[in-house]
Amino acid sequence: MSSEQGSTTLQEEAVLGPTGRPLTEFPEPPVLTSHGPARIVAMVNQKGGVGKTTSTINLGAALAEAGRRVLLVDFDPQGALSAGLGTNPHELDLTVYNVLMDRKVDINEAIQSTEIENIDLLPANIDLSAAEVQLVNEVAREQVLDRALRRVADDYDVILIDCQPSLGLLTVNALTAAHGVIIPLICEFFALRAVALLVETIEKVQDRLNPRLQIDGVLATMYDARTLHSREVVGRLLEAFGDKVFETVIKRTIKFADATVAAEPITTYAGNHPGAAAYRQLAKELISRGGAP
Repeated sequence: MSSEQGSTTLQEEAVLGPTGRPLTEFPEPPVLTSHGPARIVAMVNQKGGVGKTTSTINLGAALAEAGRRVLLVDFDPQGALSAGLGTNPHELDLTVYNVLMDRKVDINEAIQSTEIENIDLLPANIDLSAAEVQLVNEVAREQVLDRALRRVADDYDVILIDCQPSLGLLTVNALTAAHGVIIPLICEFFALRAVALLVETIEKVQDRLNPRLQIDGVLATMYDARTLHSREVVGRLLEAFGDKVFETVIKRTIKFADATVAAEPITTYAGNHPGAAAYRQLAKELISRGGAP
């Protein structure tokens, strides 16, 4: 067998192997004739370093490429999403914090346009860390973000919320505002252990605050087809979540880090890279599942 054929076989195994399901050819997303109201999706995992921000930026960019109007909400005081789109979090006058804590601040004043067509950003910085404490004394404290996003929901098709790695009040706010949850999960056993607590939190929010909330899917990230470890983790995911596991698997590559340094999504930084193709595939899969219009 030639080296070229061998590489093709390995690629096929990498795509088919993780889920053990036949590869679905998801249709091209339909062209939208009008925009809004938005479907709100929270990207949640209380473990850090699982690819939440990378997935928020790149899924958002892939949806925008497909003609969807997208608002990305940075809901992490570290401001990684804002920085990843070229905004300096330390130079911001208005952020999501001001929108949450000051009723006089109009959310439209805090939203910024980006250099990526069809994508706007509601930025965050370290100020947001104070909101966790200050919201405790607010009436209907779990619904503050929901109230804010309702004002702009008709302007967008999809709103993606990049949550901080915690299950505190900010994350509960995101879950209360959302229609769906995507759980990015790094292919390591330590990451698996935390998922039960996350699912328990989602179920509590469904029960007490937001009955419409559903898990749109579990996204395996940083997958390395060469390791038995990655394949075993995906196998465990399938046992636990079944069809909720996205067919699309995000493989480990340095190109995501390079794109982050360039403050661009991979779809524009390296549009022909397999990583860009994976997020385009994820966007199609999410739309096919009804997770986005």
